[in-house]
Amino acid sequence: MGFDVFPSSKQADAMTSTASMLNRFRIRRPMKWLLLFLVCVSPLLARAGVSLEALATQRTLVLGDSITYGGHYVADIEAYLRLHFPDASPQWLNLGLPSETVSGLSEPGHAGGAFPRPDLHERLDRTLEAIQPEIVLACYGMNCGIYYPYHETRFEAFKVGMRRLHERVKATGAHIIHVTPPVFDAQPIAARTLPAGLETYPQAYAGYDEVLTLYSGWLVAMRAEGWEVIDLHGPMKAHLENQRREKPNYLLAGDGVHRIRQLTGWRPNESFRHLGRPHQRLPGPLHKPCQRHALKHPMN
Repeated sequence: MGFDVFPSSKQADAMTSTASMLNRFRIRRPMKWLLLFLVCVSPLLARAGVSLEALATQRTLVLGDSITYGGHYVADIEAYLRLHFPDASPQWLNLGLPSETVSGLSEPGHAGGAFPRPDLHERLDRTLEAIQPEIVLACYGMNCGIYYPYHETRFEAFKVGMRRLHERVKATGAHIIHVTPPVFDAQPIAARTLPAGLETYPQAYAGYDEVLTLYSGWLVAMRAEGWEVIDLHGPMKAHLENQRREKPNYLLAGDGVHRIRQLTGWRPNESFRHLGRPHQRLPGPLHKPCQRHALKHPMN
């Protein structure tokens, strides 16, 4: 479809070689996640005209589902900003909400039938008014297809919801940066996934990452309309595929969605070069995110 979703083979190979290097030196998980995220983020922030210094000095609201709520990547980025801009006082407000979507969709029987998935748009205006952010970082998509196979109606709901989010934030004068959803990995939960062709999906569709690839591709394509989009999905997918060529049981998340275990970036020097400052050794662990109770349901 022409979407610029995946990194080049050279970049993917570099990610794999760096994985071996980081594991050899036993760099802790938060540091590994940070390196990958910064590799994805820093060149795209530069393309978007947003500097890391701006993220260190301006009020930043982070919106998303339980992946954001978990706090790992938010805490690691904030820790990086504090280390590299010691005179600044980053104001990062993580208001991720488990199960949330921008599509407004919810599968039958969600949460055992106790409640439907939250819709971001129900709280968006109140949140923007209360926080008055200068920058909004938004990571959605994982829940927006409700773990069903692709359907045009669900895809359209995702696009409409994303446009509403984008336009509402821009209307306040704030800067919005979209982040594509992480990978859905069916391998570790294969026994709890379902094949294509069913009418309902009380458990996740095994090929759900196909849907996320399409959603991520659409978001990346929106750069042509001036949107600022960080593609996290493409590099993560390439990394997972490369690792499994040699280690078939390699995992990013034990439940297919949450608690990333072994993310590693490609060459760390490259990420710091994009940041416009020399590479330097960072202490680890950078920051210990708040411990939250694990969700019993594998989906967020």
